[in-house]
Amino acid sequence: MDACAPIGVFDSGVGGLSVLREIRTLLPGETLHYVADSGHAPYGDKTPAYVQARAEALVQALLAQGCKAVVVACNTVTGLSIRPLRERFPDTPIVAIEPAVKPAAARTRSGVVGVLATQNTVRSPGLARLISEHAQGVRVLPQACPGWVERVERGDMGSPETEAAVQAHVAPLLQQGADTLVLGCTHYPFLRGAIERVAGPGVAVLDPAAAVARELARRLDALGLRCPATHGETHFWSSGDLDRARQVMGLLWGQ
Repeated sequence: MDACAPIGVFDSGVGGLSVLREIRTLLPGETLHYVADSGHAPYGDKTPAYVQARAEALVQALLAQGCKAVVVACNTVTGLSIRPLRERFPDTPIVAIEPAVKPAAARTRSGVVGVLATQNTVRSPGLARLISEHAQGVRVLPQACPGWVERVERGDMGSPETEAAVQAHVAPLLQQGADTLVLGCTHYPFLRGAIERVAGPGVAVLDPAAAVARELARRLDALGLRCPATHGETHFWSSGDLDRARQVMGLLWGQ
């Protein structure tokens, strides 16, 4: 494999740009191919079989573009499908995001952690495993946040309606004593301002995106696949409406 072959990154929609941003910062020489599957978003209310089929199709599309590694920038795919996905593509390094339950459990002072996620991630075996393995002695409160993904997909991060939606799902966690909140969906970092306004300064908000970028760099170095270039290109695809994609992805990406 050519060390300067591209890296593929995909999500159910535009949320994975929060992960892509961290990868671009840490690995400036890499060429990145990002796919937003907005035409099939959100994944949070789809069947596991549907999510698995979409994930396989997206990995196949990225491999057809010559990608040397793939990043799953979608917690729902990780929670439901990462093991069969890696079995389906055993020769491809696949790095996946997952909710930051372990660091949250180590950080909490109150002993209560809230996980903000999609419905499928909340009920996924992947999240259950994380809680069982890394949150002994800590009360973890998984909180589904219906409608949040769709708001980010529309580029609606600061309207009064979005603020109210954030309030509705964050306030109950605070009332139960949560002092640490985990962003369990890659769309949610784009709502971080609203989340922090509701939560207040005494509540930590954890985003695992930077850890994903570090793990990707570690895997590339271990395989001798880090590109020595100093400036890599970034390419974007969407399965949704292209005019909407250009508008919203441009807004979230910042150019």
